[in-house]
Amino acid sequence: MLDVFKSDIFTFTSLTDAINRLPYVPTRLGSLGLFAASGITTLTAAVEMRDGVLTLVPSAPRGAPGANKTVNPRNVRDFRTVHLPQIVHVMADEVQGVRAFGTEDVTETIQGRVNEKLAVARLDLDVTHEWQRVGCLKGTVLDADGTTVIYNYFTEFGVTQQVIDMNLDNDATKMRGKDAAISRAIEAELGGVMNNGYHVFCGSSFFDAFVDHPSVVDTYKGTNEAGTLREQLRKGFVFGEGIYEEYRGQIGSTPFIAANEAFAVPRGVPGLFKSYFAPANYMETVNTVGLPFYAKPEEMKFGAGMEIQVQSNPLHICTRPRSVIKLTLT
Repeated sequence: MLDVFKSDIFTFTSLTDAINRLPYVPTRLGSLGLFAASGITTLTAAVEMRDGVLTLVPSAPRGAPGANKTVNPRNVRDFRTVHLPQIVHVMADEVQGVRAFGTEDVTETIQGRVNEKLAVARLDLDVTHEWQRVGCLKGTVLDADGTTVIYNYFTEFGVTQQVIDMNLDNDATKMRGKDAAISRAIEAELGGVMNNGYHVFCGSSFFDAFVDHPSVVDTYKGTNEAGTLREQLRKGFVFGEGIYEEYRGQIGSTPFIAANEAFAVPRGVPGLFKSYFAPANYMETVNTVGLPFYAKPEEMKFGAGMEIQVQSNPLHICTRPRSVIKLTLT
């Protein structure tokens, strides 16, 4: 008779492969590919900074020595990955009905039960990753309790957040001017690094106030895009150099982005957002390149079932937090 818990589906390799192959539940920042992901072999990732200063080069006679160019010293900071473990159980009583002697589909049936449990755990981790990615946009990554600070990237990099008041409660505000102000603030922070405009992730109240603002409505009137005003705009529309969309992520009644706020993120900036994944704390994974998710089983006492630890060890980081501009409604 098949010993269910000794079958191949409960090996570390099989479970880890399964949870990494499970269908990804799209979360907005993850689905946009905003964060470049890579595995690392250590528990920390180093971020090297060199603040270059642009200066005008004075003219000189041909053949004359050039002006001395000094390079600011490098500053290297280490950031530790976050350990996110959770436990799921597959009990003997759950699979008791499919352990009929002589059947050929036992493993397949139990595999479905295991994948169902892994999918639930994976969804929790996916949402946690998204919560931390949004924290990178806001400059502060918080733990699951919503108050404990994991990383404040403004403090880590010794900078302050840029905030632009959009004055959306004033019908006379010119949104084209605000669009230019956002672009200039981003460009000033990025220096010589080029960008492809910006993407604004809006809270619900901010988005409604922006879409209905007279300056925005008047921009579309009388143009080929006037029909846009009659469409559902929450998934995103273009205004000036920005793409504005309502961000819908939330846990319970707590939105990932506050209703009256928005964050303008520069597009097309290499290395602005990174996701690193460290290896799990298992003997099998020592000094290996980290994967996004791991799952490892352990048989319970008296063979009552199998306990499976599911974990992820991410570091989501914004390397230039001042380039993300916080926008307020009033």
